[in-house]
Amino acid sequence: MWDADSNRLKPGVDYRIDPQGKTRFHSRSDQARDPLFEFVDTQVFQRPTFKRFIALLDNYASETGEGEVVTDQEVKENQVFIDVIMETEPMKIAHQYLASKGLSPADRAQFKFQLYGLWFKLYRRTRGVREMDSSGFEHVFVGETRNKAEVIGFHNWIQFYLQEKAGAVDYKGFFPSRRKRHESSAEVSMNQLVTIQFNWKGDVKPIGSSFIGTSPEFEMALYTVCFLAGEGKDVNVELDDYDVIVKVHHMGKYLGSCYPQCP
Repeated sequence: MWDADSNRLKPGVDYRIDPQGKTRFHSRSDQARDPLFEFVDTQVFQRPTFKRFIALLDNYASETGEGEVVTDQEVKENQVFIDVIMETEPMKIAHQYLASKGLSPADRAQFKFQLYGLWFKLYRRTRGVREMDSSGFEHVFVGETRNKAEVIGFHNWIQFYLQEKAGAVDYKGFFPSRRKRHESSAEVSMNQLVTIQFNWKGDVKPIGSSFIGTSPEFEMALYTVCFLAGEGKDVNVELDDYDVIVKVHHMGKYLGSCYPQCP
């Protein structure tokens, strides 16, 4: 899936990040005076999967406990996004693999139905609240806030870039890989997997990991396979030069969260 991700951006060419200073989980001091992203070639956002993905990002209320209202237009946007990503190689590979293991229907239409339920079906994330306030897609790709103090989820670089450009994100610094304690800012700037701290809408994300430059279809494919085939456990994967742990969290039968982590 990694090799088949023809829409993946190249660091230093299609985008450039500026990691700046290292931070710690309990630190709230700002180790990064400037934004994380120095530039992104925004022409990439006109690619079909990117464009359809971005159209979904404003469909949610970020605070958990606040019920989500899904309009007919938003349902259509979700369906079109699935249609578009299903034409890409990463999703075709994911479908073929899952169908071969008996974890997904071989029929494309039925697999799309499974994807819709997995990523867009609403459920309750907040105990004691009657409203359906969350979904897998919202948590992983859009981000949520809890108790007006903490950011949860939010593991997507496109959303981060757009929110940073809008002034809603304040980047605070990066965490070096546990295998490379002395990793420099220059080295991190070329990585396509980073662990960072930031504020979003005034709320803090003490630590969060995400791919940088990957396509929406790759992340959807990878996380779908890990959730359905991982037997409820975290999954170790090799992606080119990256050894990655994909953290998998269930909310009952629903996808609570999936995101990459450096081992």
